[in-house]
Amino acid sequence: MSKKALVIVDVQNDFCPGGTLAVPQGDDVIKPLNKMIAYARQHNWLIVASRDWHPMVTNHFQEYGGLWPIHCVKDTKGAEFHSDLKVDEITVVSKATEPDQDGYSAFNGYKDDGQTLKEFFESNDIKKVYIGGLATDYCVKASAVDAVKLGFETFLLLDVCRAVNLKPGDGEEAVKEMIDLGVKVINTREVQNEKS
Repeated sequence: MSKKALVIVDVQNDFCPGGTLAVPQGDDVIKPLNKMIAYARQHNWLIVASRDWHPMVTNHFQEYGGLWPIHCVKDTKGAEFHSDLKVDEITVVSKATEPDQDGYSAFNGYKDDGQTLKEFFESNDIKKVYIGGLATDYCVKASAVDAVKLGFETFLLLDVCRAVNLKPGDGEEAVKEMIDLGVKVINTREVQNEKS
């Protein structure tokens, strides 16, 4: 049976209500994600959480020519995973760690030992990747698109994603783009009800 991985994208304080770049209803993903994490553990999936881990000065931020307000600066409260998300003992991948990186995709990130996500998956014989988190129209989309391009069978967990929607409809448009590129859309309940 092909090995599976769950990728939780950027469920960090700054992307949740009250954060500096809050995704509308961003914290709604936490409870169903925790159920998905429990299911993945029970079935011996690999579980990875990505995080933005920006330097204070980066051209990702508006102040320095970028698109976004300051958020998820490494070692700050805003960059921490939401306290309700059960990420203990989960492999963490940090991305956007250099001043000239946007680092939207989890596949741009590195584990603490310097290994890329692609290398980590290949060394664990991962074939199927299930992705959810924040935000649908940016980091989730970039991660799912990279997963497909790298040859993984890729599933978007639609019920545990939320969009920024800088422009109305960005989230729906992102989902369409992912489907066009070969990402399969499913929700966590369907996954958990599968006979595995």
